[in-house]
Amino acid sequence: MIEKTGRPTERELKKVTPSDERLCSGGCAILECFQKIPCDPCVEACPRGAIRIEGNINNLPVLDSRKCNGCGLCVSKCPGIAIFVVNKNYSEEEGLVMIPYEFLPLPQKGEIVEGLDRTGQKICDARVVKVLNRRAQDRTAIISLAVPKRCVMEVRNIRLTSH
Repeated sequence: MIEKTGRPTERELKKVTPSDERLCSGGCAILECFQKIPCDPCVEACPRGAIRIEGNINNLPVLDSRKCNGCGLCVSKCPGIAIFVVNKNYSEEEGLVMIPYEFLPLPQKGEIVEGLDRTGQKICDARVVKVLNRRAQDRTAIISLAVPKRCVMEVRNIRLTSH
Protein backbone atom coordinates (compact mmCIF):
# COMPACT_ATOMS: atom_id res chain seq x y z
CA MET A 1 0.00 0.00 0.00
CA ILE A 2 1.53 3.27 -1.15
CA GLU A 3 0.38 5.20 1.94
CA LYS A 4 2.57 3.00 4.18
CA THR A 5 5.57 2.16 2.00
CA GLY A 6 5.75 5.03 -0.47
CA ARG A 7 5.74 2.46 -3.28
CA PRO A 8 2.85 1.11 -5.29
CA THR A 9 1.87 -2.53 -4.94
CA GLU A 10 1.89 -4.94 -7.88
CA ARG A 11 -1.91 -4.71 -7.91
CA GLU A 12 -1.83 -0.90 -8.11
CA LEU A 13 0.75 -1.02 -10.90
CA LYS A 14 -1.25 -3.57 -12.86
CA LYS A 15 -4.27 -1.22 -12.85
CA VAL A 16 -2.33 1.58 -14.59
CA THR A 17 -0.09 -0.43 -16.92
CA PRO A 18 -1.14 -0.66 -20.57
CA SER A 19 -1.20 -4.13 -22.11
CA ASP A 20 2.08 -5.73 -23.10
CA GLU A 21 0.82 -5.73 -26.69
CA ARG A 22 0.35 -1.95 -26.53
CA LEU A 23 3.79 -1.36 -24.99
CA CYS A 24 5.38 -3.49 -27.71
CA SER A 25 3.72 -1.42 -30.45
CA GLY A 26 5.45 1.86 -29.52
CA GLY A 27 5.81 4.36 -26.71
CA CYS A 28 2.94 4.76 -24.27
CA ALA A 29 2.52 6.75 -21.07
CA ILE A 30 2.12 5.03 -17.74
CA LEU A 31 0.36 7.12 -15.10
CA GLU A 32 1.74 5.94 -11.75
CA CYS A 33 -0.57 8.34 -9.93
CA PHE A 34 -2.22 6.59 -6.98
CA GLN A 35 -3.43 9.29 -4.59
CA LYS A 36 -6.58 11.29 -5.08
CA ILE A 37 -5.53 14.94 -4.98
CA PRO A 38 -6.75 18.02 -6.86
CA CYS A 39 -4.41 17.89 -9.85
CA ASP A 40 -4.84 17.84 -13.64
CA PRO A 41 -1.78 19.24 -15.52
CA CYS A 42 -1.40 15.91 -17.35
CA VAL A 43 -4.87 16.30 -18.86
CA GLU A 44 -4.03 19.76 -20.18
CA ALA A 45 -0.61 18.62 -21.46
CA CYS A 46 -1.93 15.88 -23.75
CA PRO A 47 -2.71 17.22 -27.24
CA ARG A 48 -4.40 13.93 -28.22
CA GLY A 49 -6.85 13.81 -25.31
CA ALA A 50 -5.44 10.48 -24.14
CA ILE A 51 -5.57 11.49 -20.46
CA ARG A 52 -8.79 12.36 -18.70
CA ILE A 53 -10.12 12.77 -15.20
CA GLU A 54 -13.68 11.63 -14.78
CA GLY A 55 -15.92 13.40 -12.29
CA ASN A 56 -14.15 15.91 -10.08
CA ILE A 57 -10.53 17.04 -10.14
CA ASN A 58 -9.68 14.87 -7.10
CA ASN A 59 -10.14 11.65 -9.07
CA LEU A 60 -7.21 9.74 -10.53
CA PRO A 61 -6.24 10.37 -14.16
CA VAL A 62 -7.08 7.65 -16.68
CA LEU A 63 -5.12 6.92 -19.85
CA ASP A 64 -6.68 5.83 -23.13
CA SER A 65 -3.65 3.95 -24.45
CA ARG A 66 -5.18 3.80 -27.95
CA LYS A 67 -4.91 7.60 -28.19
CA CYS A 68 -1.43 7.90 -26.61
CA ASN A 69 1.48 8.16 -29.04
CA GLY A 70 4.21 8.25 -26.37
CA CYS A 71 5.22 11.86 -27.08
CA GLY A 72 6.02 12.47 -23.41
CA LEU A 73 4.52 15.95 -23.14
CA CYS A 74 2.72 14.85 -19.97
CA VAL A 75 5.91 13.60 -18.27
CA SER A 76 7.38 16.96 -17.28
CA LYS A 77 3.98 18.49 -16.46
CA CYS A 78 3.24 16.09 -13.61
CA PRO A 79 4.17 17.80 -10.32
CA GLY A 80 4.29 14.38 -8.64
CA ILE A 81 6.83 13.04 -11.18
CA ALA A 82 4.51 10.06 -11.58
CA ILE A 83 4.31 9.71 -15.37
CA PHE A 84 6.70 7.63 -17.46
CA VAL A 85 6.73 6.55 -21.10
CA VAL A 86 7.67 2.98 -21.96
CA ASN A 87 8.43 1.53 -25.38
CA LYS A 88 9.24 -2.18 -25.44
CA ASN A 89 9.83 -2.01 -29.21
CA TYR A 90 12.91 0.26 -29.17
CA SER A 91 15.36 -2.40 -30.40
CA GLU A 92 15.84 -6.16 -30.38
CA GLU A 93 17.41 -6.21 -26.89
CA GLU A 94 16.43 -2.85 -25.40
CA GLY A 95 13.34 -0.96 -24.41
CA LEU A 96 13.07 2.80 -24.02
CA VAL A 97 11.98 4.48 -20.79
CA MET A 98 11.34 8.22 -20.55
CA ILE A 99 11.60 9.52 -17.00
CA PRO A 100 11.21 12.95 -15.39
CA TYR A 101 14.47 14.18 -13.84
CA GLU A 102 14.88 17.18 -11.53
CA PHE A 103 18.51 16.93 -10.42
CA LEU A 104 21.74 18.57 -11.54
CA PRO A 105 23.97 17.88 -13.25
CA LEU A 106 21.95 16.45 -16.11
CA PRO A 107 23.30 13.34 -17.79
CA GLN A 108 24.59 13.64 -21.34
CA LYS A 109 23.46 11.78 -24.44
CA GLY A 110 25.43 8.54 -24.74
CA GLU A 111 26.33 8.43 -21.04
CA ILE A 112 25.95 5.16 -19.15
CA VAL A 113 24.04 5.63 -15.89
CA GLU A 114 22.64 3.29 -13.25
CA GLY A 115 18.97 2.44 -13.78
CA LEU A 116 17.19 2.49 -10.42
CA ASP A 117 13.95 0.84 -9.36
CA ARG A 118 11.22 2.45 -7.24
CA THR A 119 13.22 1.77 -4.05
CA GLY A 120 16.39 3.45 -5.37
CA GLN A 121 18.23 0.18 -5.93
CA LYS A 122 20.33 -0.33 -9.06
CA ILE A 123 18.80 -2.91 -11.37
CA CYS A 124 20.73 -2.33 -14.59
CA ASP A 125 22.98 -0.05 -16.57
CA ALA A 126 21.11 2.37 -18.81
CA ARG A 127 22.27 4.37 -21.82
CA VAL A 128 21.06 7.97 -22.12
CA VAL A 129 19.49 8.31 -25.56
CA LYS A 130 18.10 11.83 -25.24
CA VAL A 131 17.87 14.69 -22.75
CA LEU A 132 15.05 17.20 -23.19
CA ASN A 133 15.25 20.29 -21.01
CA ARG A 134 13.25 23.08 -22.57
CA ARG A 135 12.03 26.20 -20.80
CA ALA A 136 8.41 25.02 -21.14
CA GLN A 137 9.28 21.97 -19.03
CA ASP A 138 9.80 24.20 -15.98
CA ARG A 139 13.10 22.61 -14.91
CA THR A 140 11.86 19.04 -15.17
CA ALA A 141 14.06 17.39 -17.76
CA ILE A 142 12.91 14.29 -19.60
CA ILE A 143 15.61 11.65 -19.86
CA SER A 144 15.16 8.88 -22.44
CA LEU A 145 16.97 5.70 -21.46
CA ALA A 146 17.74 2.52 -23.37
CA VAL A 147 17.52 -0.36 -20.89
CA PRO A 148 17.38 -4.15 -21.16
CA LYS A 149 13.81 -5.10 -22.08
CA ARG A 150 13.39 -7.01 -18.82
CA CYS A 151 13.87 -3.70 -16.92
CA VAL A 152 11.48 -1.32 -18.70
CA MET A 153 8.72 -1.71 -16.13
CA GLU A 154 11.11 -1.26 -13.21
CA VAL A 155 13.52 1.59 -14.10
CA ARG A 156 12.04 4.79 -12.69
CA ASN A 157 15.12 6.87 -11.84
CA ILE A 158 18.85 7.03 -12.47
CA ARG A 159 22.12 7.58 -10.67
CA LEU A 160 24.96 9.27 -12.51
CA THR A 161 28.24 7.38 -12.36
CA SER A 162 30.73 9.66 -14.10
CA HIS A 163 30.19 12.96 -12.26
